[in-house]
Amino acid sequence: MADRKSFLLRVDRDVLDAVQRWANDDLRSLNGQIEFLLRRALRDAGRAPSPKAGRQNDAAPDSHDASHDVRDDAARTVDDIDGSSSDE
Repeated sequence: MADRKSFLLRVDRDVLDAVQRWANDDLRSLNGQIEFLLRRALRDAGRAPSPKAGRQNDAAPDSHDASHDVRDDAARTVDDIDGSSSDE
């Protein structure tokens, strides 16, 4: 299971109610809906965290995305295992 961190979020009541209705429509918990929306916003802004090996990710690239290369995934997996990173 992924590492989780709890934190307090203060949000306008109307916004929270709208997100809760959306979560209900999508059969998600409020927490799951907020995380889904945050991941999608990060992906759309080009700021999504790199996926960990074996972890399902809402922000995964589309299968038809020509810029996505399986070799990139393999390189990231190796970096995750040995703790090195080509970004440093």
